[in-house]
This record gives sequence, structure tokens and C-alpha cells, in this order.
Amino acid sequence: MPALCFAVWLVVSIALGIAPRSRAVWVLENLPVVVAVISAVWVHRRGLLDDRSWIQITIFMLLHAYGSHYTYAATPLGEWARQSFALARNHYDRAVHFSFGLLMFRPARRFAFRDGARLPHRRELLLTLSVVAAAALGYELLEFLVAIVVAPERGAAFLATQGDEWDAQKDTGLAVLGAILATCGQGWSVAGTAGRTLRS
Repeated sequence: MPALCFAVWLVVSIALGIAPRSRAVWVLENLPVVVAVISAVWVHRRGLLDDRSWIQITIFMLLHAYGSHYTYAATPLGEWARQSFALARNHYDRAVHFSFGLLMFRPARRFAFRDGARLPHRRELLLTLSVVAAAALGYELLEFLVAIVVAPERGAAFLATQGDEWDAQKDTGLAVLGAILATCGQGWSVAGTAGRTLRS
């Protein structure tokens, strides 16, 4: 499964890397991806994640590849939603930040609490939520540093703030909201499994 996920991501990324809307912004958006892929190879070699985690990571990476091709502020999908629902801005970047929390919760939990490192269920969920929230905040800080150090003239397009001074806070908040929903899902599934076990 990890090999299949990597192949799908690689093909789509190469296709979307051809003639992006802004090559400079595309490069900035994909600098963190290089680190992510190297980290993913290290994680895979140690067998720390399950198949579902790899699928969720791949979905998130594909969402990012789409956004980096068009720039997050100008994605056709986001423009369609803006016009269809009379929104004030293109919210594709908001959707991806929310997806980060929702999709990366399981991989983070599987990575942190593998065999031999288990904690009480609620404590695991809370700590995993904290890790995802910290990662979301860390990415906002990384975006800021890359924008001002590497290409300050492209900073606005890279950050996709679209004139919103609270963009970073809203993005982080949506990532945390996604992680909270994933936390509730983990709690529900465990409760459901326990209930079925007691009834059987």
C-alpha cells in the first residue's frame, strides 16, 4: 500500500508540476514536501503506519499538489465554491488546513503510540490532538519564514492570505477542528467496538 500511494502521488505531482500557474509559488509550496517525503520513507522502513494511515496521508498530499499547481488562492474548485455559494474568498486553503487535522490525526497517533508505547485511550487522543495542533501552528510559522527569507516578493501569493489579517489563526483553528472531529471518530469507534464485545 505505501508503494502504491507513493506511485499515485508521484504521478499526480509530476503532472501538476508541469506549467503551474506560478513556478515560484509552486517551488515554495513544495519545499516542505521534500522534507515530508524523506520523512515518509524513514517511517515506512520502520513499519510504523498502517495502510489506512498511508491512504489518508496520500489524500492530503494530493490536495496540496492541486493547490500548489494553481496557487491556493486561485484553485478552480475553490473559485467554483466561491461563486456557487456567494463566498467572500476562495476557501480552498481553508479546506486543506481542515483536512490536515482530519486526515493526519490517525497517522500521528499510529506513529506516536505504536506497540510497546500505549497510554490510556483518552490520554492518547488528547496528546495526539496536541501534536496535530502544534504541527498546524508550526507549518504557519514555517510558511512565514519561507515567505520572508526565500521569496518576500512572492509572500502574499504563497501565504494565500487574500487580504485576511487573521488568515494564519483561522487556518490553524480549522486544522484543530479537523483533528477534534478525528478525535471524536476515534472515541466513537472504540466505544462501538467495546459495546459489540460486551454484547457478544
